[in-house]
Amino acid sequence: MDNLILCLSGILPILLIVAAGYAAKRIGLIREADVPRANKWAFGAFMPLMCFYNIYTSDLSSALRPKLIVFSVLAIFLVYGLSILYAVRFVPERESRGVVIQGLFRSNYVILGLPLAAGLLPGGDIGVAAVMSAIVVPIFNVLAVITLETYKGKKSDLRRLLLNILKNPLILGSVAGLIALAAGLRLPSVLEKPVHDLAKAASPLMLFLLGAFFNFKSDRTRLRQTAAVCVGRLIVVPALVLGAAAALGFRDIEIITLLAIFASPTAVASFTMAEQLGGDAPLAGNIVVWTSFLSAFTVFGWSMLLKMLNFF
Repeated sequence: MDNLILCLSGILPILLIVAAGYAAKRIGLIREADVPRANKWAFGAFMPLMCFYNIYTSDLSSALRPKLIVFSVLAIFLVYGLSILYAVRFVPERESRGVVIQGLFRSNYVILGLPLAAGLLPGGDIGVAAVMSAIVVPIFNVLAVITLETYKGKKSDLRRLLLNILKNPLILGSVAGLIALAAGLRLPSVLEKPVHDLAKAASPLMLFLLGAFFNFKSDRTRLRQTAAVCVGRLIVVPALVLGAAAALGFRDIEIITLLAIFASPTAVASFTMAEQLGGDAPLAGNIVVWTSFLSAFTVFGWSMLLKMLNFF
C-alpha cells in the first residue's frame, strides 16, 4: 500500500495538471489552435533549459557505476531497435511510426523515475539514479529527434536530417549541459536562478498544453496503437530489461534505477516534440496520458515484485 501511495503521489499531480489544461480548453481559456504556438515556446526555450539544468546540476564525480551505465545504454538501444521493428511491421502510417517508437523507448525518467527511486529506497545512494539522468536523457533526446525526423510525414534526405538534429534545441541544451559539467563551469548566481526557474516551469507547461490538446474522441486506429504502446512501455519493456538485470546480479539502488528508467511512462516531452517535428501529435498525447495513468498500477506491481524477491 505504501508503494501504491508513492506511485500515485508521483503520478496524480501530473494527471491533475493535464486535467487543468483540458478544463481550460473546455471553458474557453485556451483554444486547441493556440497549443502549437505555445508548444514552440516550450520546445524552443523551456525544454532546452530543462535539459541543460538537469545535466548541469548532476554530480559525475560520485555515484558512477560503469556496469550499470553500460547495461542501461545497451538496453536503451535494444528497446529502441525492437520498437523500430514493431512500428515498421504494424504501424502503416509514416507520421505515426515515429510517435509509436518514441512512446515505446522513451521514458519519463526525470519527472517520475527519480522521485520513484528516492521513495523506494529511503536513505539509499540516490545519487546513482541522479547521475544516470545525465547519461540516459541525452540519449533519449537524440534518438527521439532522429526518429521523428526520419518518420515525419515527408521523407528527409540525410543532409537535412543531420542538420535538423544538430539544430534541435533539446540537443543543444543537452550538449551545453554536458560541456558545462565536464569543464566544471558554473553560472553566476544572478543567472543560475532564472535558468533554474525556467527549467522547473518546463514540465508543468508541457503537461498543461498536453491537456489542452487532448481529445477523448480518438479514432480506432489511434486507440489500438495507444493500447499497444501502453502494453509495450509498461509491461513488455520492464519485463525484458528487469529480467535481464536480475539475472546479471543488479540489486538495491541499481535495479531500482533500472526500474525508474524502463518502467516509467512515456516522457511528457514526446508530445511537444511530435507536435513540433511533424509527428502524429494526437497519438503522442494519448500515449503520454494513458501510460502516465496506468503506470500508477504497473509500477506498483513491478516494485512489489522486486521487493518480494528481495532485490532491494
